[in-house]
Order: sequence, then structure tokens, then C-alpha cells
Amino acid sequence: MKKALFILSALNNDDLDWIVEKGRKLALPPNKILIHEHQPIDALYIVLSGLLKVTIAEDRELAQIGSGEVVGEISFLDSRLPLATVQAVTESLVLEVPRFQITNRLRQDAEFAARFYEALSLCLADRIRSTVGRLGYGQEQDLTESQLNDFSQEKQSQLQLAEIKFHWLATKAHSR
Repeated sequence: MKKALFILSALNNDDLDWIVEKGRKLALPPNKILIHEHQPIDALYIVLSGLLKVTIAEDRELAQIGSGEVVGEISFLDSRLPLATVQAVTESLVLEVPRFQITNRLRQDAEFAARFYEALSLCLADRIRSTVGRLGYGQEQDLTESQLNDFSQEKQSQLQLAEIKFHWLATKAHSR
């Protein structure tokens, strides 16, 4: 499942407007490194288009991520250095939201903070489930229609609405 959908399902429209306002588009040519393993980052990234790869130890590829994925959320939460390198495979576009902007908003707006942390929790829970599934079954899969049915009706509706929100966010960010 696209991790951004979990984030967008928990955020309201004002939150999305704020993210677009505070974020900036970064165009990444092929082979451009967005995040360096063991080097600090100061933003959270939403992949708007393209394909990136996640590697450790310079050449061991862990995953490929595309449109709708979120990058940098673990380092955002624990303020530690990234464990992996994230590099563009194809021409890619990401929305970079600076850490200091998010942190300031979290401190000033408790309701936003609750929604934001719920969103990151859902995102990380999905990542852990994918990792456990990959380790247990040898492959990582996007959420299938049958797996979507495992969620409550309310969460299914939220995720479907989040897909619409992602397309709005991507369109709005592209037009800035």
C-alpha cells in the first residue's frame, strides 16, 4: 500500500493545504541521492512521481518505492541517522516538508499532532506488516483488494478518500 495514503487518511484538508504550502518540490534526475545512509536529514518526503530505490551498505537493495510513498519518517520520529540510502532510479519528483516546519506545527497545534502521529503510526505498522510478510513468504506485495477488506469499513473508506487526497496533493504540488 502507498504509505502516503495512511498519512493522508488521517489528515484533514487544512493539514494538506499546510503541507503543500510549507513543502517544496524537488526534481530528482536518475541516480540522484535523496537520503544518504548515516547522514542527517532534515525533512520528510512524499514521492509524487518516479521510482526510487532503498539500499544499505552501498549496494544491497532493500526496496523500490514509487508514487505515494513516504521517505524519512523513521528518522523524523526518532531523530537518528537514516539506516539506508534513497536514490532516484528514474526521473522523480518529491515533496520535501522541512522538519522544523512540521515540528513547529506539532508544538502549536495539538489536534494536528494527534492526526500526524496517528498517520505515522499507521504508516509504520503497514511497513512492519510488509516486512514480516516478506520475511515469512519471500515477497513484498502492495495491499490487495482482499487485504483491504481486513480493515474496518471506516478505515477502508478513509483509505479510499486518502487516494483521492493524494492525487489532489500531487496535482497541487506540481502546479506550485
